[in-house]
Amino acid sequence: MELMFNMEDLTSDEEEFSDSKRDVLKFLKIIGVDTRFISYTPQKIYINNLRFSKFSRTREATFNRQYPEIEVVRNSLFQKICSKSSKHLALEIEPNSKILMPENNFIIDVLMEPYTRKYGVELVYDGDYDLAVNPLILDDEVNNIFSSIFAGEGINFRDKTSEIYPLVNVPLEWINSFLEMDGQDTIESENTDELAISFSRFLEDVAPQYKENVVSASEFIGEKLETEK
Repeated sequence: MELMFNMEDLTSDEEEFSDSKRDVLKFLKIIGVDTRFISYTPQKIYINNLRFSKFSRTREATFNRQYPEIEVVRNSLFQKICSKSSKHLALEIEPNSKILMPENNFIIDVLMEPYTRKYGVELVYDGDYDLAVNPLILDDEVNNIFSSIFAGEGINFRDKTSEIYPLVNVPLEWINSFLEMDGQDTIESENTDELAISFSRFLEDVAPQYKENVVSASEFIGEKLETEK
C-alpha cells in the first residue's frame, strides 16, 4: 500500500520549499518520485517513464498541494518518444560529459533534461563541450540515406564520435503530435529531396515499419565496414 504523506511535516519550519528547480526536485524525491525519469520545466513536469518514475496519482496529488501552479504531464506519446530516444542515448552519452545543445529546440530540451541526473551531464549552449546534440529525426535520416544512394554516393554515415542523436529513431509524426497536444510549435523535416520523399511515401504504404529497418541496416553496414578497416 502506498505511503500517505503528511504535508505539515514536509513543509515545517525546518523544511520549507521554494519554487526553485532545486527545491522542486528535492520535494519530488522526498515524496518518492525518481527524478531521473521525469523532465523538469518551471511550468510543467513531464513523466518520461511512469513505472520507473513511481509518479503515482497519490504522489501527484501530494505534489500539487505543494506546487499547484506546476502541471504534471502524463502524456503516453511523450513516454513512447522518451523510450525510443533512451535506447540511443544510453549508448551514446558518456557520464559527466558536457553536451552542446541546439538553440530553441523544445523537444530536445525536454528530452535531455533528465540526463543531468541520470548521467550527471552538463547541458551547455556555447563554449567548450565533449559531445554535441544533432537534432536529426528518423524521417530525415531515412531520406538522407535514400538521397545519397540515389545520387550514387553510397551511404553517408553519421558522425558518432562527437555527436549524439536523441531523435534519430523517432518519427516526425510522433514529435509533432506531442508538440501540438502540449501547445508547442511543431517542427518541419529538413530533407527536401523530392525523389527521396516520394520513395519514402511509397514505402510507407507497403511497409509502415520500414524506416527503423532502413536505419538499422545502415548502422549494421557502417559497423561492418569499421571492423573491416
